[in-house]
Amino acid sequence: METLKTLIISRFKIISLLMVSMTLSIVLLMIRMKLNQSFFFLFLVWNLFLAIIPYAITTYLSTRARLNKWSLLVYFCVWLVFLPNAPYIITDLLHLRMSNPYLMWLDVLVVTSFAYNGLVLFFLSLLDMETILKTYIQGKKRFYLMTCILFLTGFGIYLGRFLRYNSWEIVQNPLALIADIIDIVRHPLLHLQAWVFTLTFGAFLSVGFWMFKAFSNSEK
Repeated sequence: METLKTLIISRFKIISLLMVSMTLSIVLLMIRMKLNQSFFFLFLVWNLFLAIIPYAITTYLSTRARLNKWSLLVYFCVWLVFLPNAPYIITDLLHLRMSNPYLMWLDVLVVTSFAYNGLVLFFLSLLDMETILKTYIQGKKRFYLMTCILFLTGFGIYLGRFLRYNSWEIVQNPLALIADIIDIVRHPLLHLQAWVFTLTFGAFLSVGFWMFKAFSNSEK
């Protein structure tokens, strides 16, 4: 209970702004559902819930005293598995091709608002994890690790969007997941889309994260 109280007090402003932003997204979705008489984009609420999980993990870890390395490793692995869910919502823009032309502007606004929240949660969670890792990993090693995480996130989004894997399938269906990953690594020429997507999306997330970090440091 005390940990929860500390968490809410220390991040009251950020959590409040996130709640306002996410509420706006849901209100826009409700307006869209009413005007289109369709529940098609309702899945965005579930995707946004999944996007909250990595930020919830790092927020919790930020309230903890120094963890031993093994405990941190477990939390880190769970966090890394769920992390791609946050920026994944950007790829939901692909569904706009099925929008009603007359109300496409509203669909663009709905999906973009959810994707924006996902990106903000993603960047906030990354900043948290980088801060947590400062105690355990120093200097350039931490920079290289964060960069790898950004590109791994791009790869994770590819697995979710195009191969339709979910985060929990690393437990439910690990053999198929591992087999597909090995196949992509062993035969890159047969999976050019996977590599191009990973590199371009990873670059996009990297630039966005370092900009977000610079703005955050400037604000401080």
